[in-house]
Amino acid sequence: MTISEQKPFPDEFFQRVDENDDALFYAAPRFVVHIDDEAINTVGRIIDEAVAPDSRILDLMSSWRTHLPAGFPKLEVVGLGMNAQEMEDNPDLDDYVIHDLNQNPNLPYEDESFDAVLLTVSVQYLTQPVEVFREVARVLIEGGPFVITFSNRMFANKAVRVWQACNDQQRMELVKMYLERAGGFTGITTQDRTPKLSRYTDPVFLVMGRKVAL
Repeated sequence: MTISEQKPFPDEFFQRVDENDDALFYAAPRFVVHIDDEAINTVGRIIDEAVAPDSRILDLMSSWRTHLPAGFPKLEVVGLGMNAQEMEDNPDLDDYVIHDLNQNPNLPYEDESFDAVLLTVSVQYLTQPVEVFREVARVLIEGGPFVITFSNRMFANKAVRVWQACNDQQRMELVKMYLERAGGFTGITTQDRTPKLSRYTDPVFLVMGRKVAL
């Protein structure tokens, strides 16, 4: 499979091995992190660079941890995810909502509700990414960053087909295409932010865009 330039993406790109209701898969809490400590620290540095202090932040596809850097000054962090127990235990969240983006890509927030939106190590599970990203643009303020980070780990039975067919570089380009086709973002960049160490650490990849000024 190759990434096609046609619009929209073919439906088969977003097929999954497990097409059962995602609520069943996420019903039991998983109190684990999905990347190692060095990668977590890298995500924290990215957030510190990209997100202004005292921001209202939406943590999209939220779970047990948000990976904000220690002491990060935030006004509010709202989680949107699939498991209440996980989000209740997330020390960074001030509020949360249960919402399945694969069933309903519409975000339950007013226009320009957030200063920044984070999507951490979960973009591979979206079956309607362009629609979700379009909603992210709607709820962001002008100039607000949409910070998407991911690694090479995944639940293979829930990751979409196109994601599994791509290598790391292609995945960055794929997410960039999601942003471009959603519209409403400018300054879209891709970066390999994997820590340069003498030992193995989980890779970290960043794709980011900012809400266009209207």
